[in-house]
Amino acid sequence: MRSPSIRLAVVLVAASMVASSASAQPVFYPAKGQSQKRQNSDRHACHQWAVQQTGFDPSLAQAPPERTGGVAKGALAGGAVGGVAGSFNANAGRGAVAGAAVGGLIGGVRQHNQNSRANDRQAQNMDAFNRALSACMNGRGYTVR
Repeated sequence: MRSPSIRLAVVLVAASMVASSASAQPVFYPAKGQSQKRQNSDRHACHQWAVQQTGFDPSLAQAPPERTGGVAKGALAGGAVGGVAGSFNANAGRGAVAGAAVGGLIGGVRQHNQNSRANDRQAQNMDAFNRALSACMNGRGYTVR
């Protein structure tokens, strides 16, 4: 029989792993009859300006690497601790299994949180860049959506 707290933890981990939606990229419309050549020139200049303002260039950015191994590390550590704790009750095997399950869960949560923080930083950088780019294009006479 599984503990309700373990089931709750599994549900919370699954819920926290739902991906957040990424910000939409801005779209620029010429509000003053700018030619395509002028739009391209303005877009390039504003891109460079936004990079200078934010320190982030999305054309060079790569997705943060997805780190793995947290579940295995946690399971190993939890199994060891559970085995030692279980040996005091002459039940080292059950203690190791329970410890591995809980340790694996905790390790997976930690790994997920690290990956989420890296993805959040990337999204924040992209949002700041898009705001700067939009401000520049708006200042050059484009409608931003």
